[in-house]
Amino acid sequence: MAEDVLAAIRALAPTLRERAAEAETLRRVPDTSIKELEDTGFFQLLQPKAFGGRAADPLVFYSAVKEIAKACGSTGWVASVVGVHPWHVGLYDPRAQQEVWGQDPKTRIASSYAPTGTATPADGGFRLSGRWHFSSGCDHAQWVLLGCLVPDAEGNPVDMRTFLIPRTEYRIDDVWDTVGLRGTGSNDIVVEDVFVPDHRALSFGPVTALKTPGHELNHEPLYRLPYAGVFTTTISTPIVGIAEGAYDSYVEATKQRFRVSYGQKVAEDPFAQVRIARAASDIDAAWLQLTRNIGAMYALAERGEELPTELRTRTRRDQVIATERAVAALDLLMENAGGNAMRTGPNPVQRAWRDAHTGRGHAANDPERALLLFGQAALGLVFQDTMF
Repeated sequence: MAEDVLAAIRALAPTLRERAAEAETLRRVPDTSIKELEDTGFFQLLQPKAFGGRAADPLVFYSAVKEIAKACGSTGWVASVVGVHPWHVGLYDPRAQQEVWGQDPKTRIASSYAPTGTATPADGGFRLSGRWHFSSGCDHAQWVLLGCLVPDAEGNPVDMRTFLIPRTEYRIDDVWDTVGLRGTGSNDIVVEDVFVPDHRALSFGPVTALKTPGHELNHEPLYRLPYAGVFTTTISTPIVGIAEGAYDSYVEATKQRFRVSYGQKVAEDPFAQVRIARAASDIDAAWLQLTRNIGAMYALAERGEELPTELRTRTRRDQVIATERAVAALDLLMENAGGNAMRTGPNPVQRAWRDAHTGRGHAANDPERALLLFGQAALGLVFQDTMF
């Protein structure tokens, strides 16, 4: 059962927490941690049953991500991003799925969706070249999903596709060196004139319309969910988990802290108590928003019902607000964590603060764009962006 995976993740969490500093030093998640996550069955949660996966309720997946991120923000981020890719590949032509998982159902996939490369139409497919940035966990993957604009005969972009290519046809450029999420190994992917057949180039049009080649094979309700809702929640969930882990660490440390300036135990400071209350409420609200919407979409998919635009745009609205709430909660705690929290070293609240602010910069957390979509839908206007 998928719930068994969640129980195994909770049992593994203390070990992942102990390795958080190691992940920062390595600038990637330790191989041992990836192997242990694999052994729990985590990476198969969103994988199609046709290829050995569980096609599980997405709330189980996001709950597991939150538990991992509570222990180590970088490991939670990589687990979330790499863990969602089996869902995306499940939308591809069955031939592509066979190529990825036919020999090894535990094959992992990385990604870089921003369309920074060049795709040139060729007989039976495309020639792909370029450099893609921020491919989290790419060192632990055997395939990669790369976003690219597709031009017409005049060179004008007419489509946006995601190209699926194997590890033998790209190289990883080690450039990741940041203040936060240091352990994610979000390096660059470099491709030099590689042929990608049509069946491994999936357009975002069918994905948004919920009518993809993969639906011919994978009939589970999981694959009837919208990309924007699934993927952006994948980005927000580890940030909420990071905030929750920091909150737990802050509360425990505050019980022992003594503020010399005021000659007072910090736990007895009413202003510190108010900060704790506000932070806890914001973190709870963030998680409730995420789970409410994903749960509502999945329930409709299970019944085979259409997902209304209001729900899809609300999911995007609440996803960016959830990120804002989590980061705001961390700011409240960090502002009251004292000068020692700013010292270099393995301070869990400081690490979480750096990690959450780095994750906040992801394109999926652009609040104006997501809120604009909801506002347009509420007013019955035409969308400026169909990726919702």
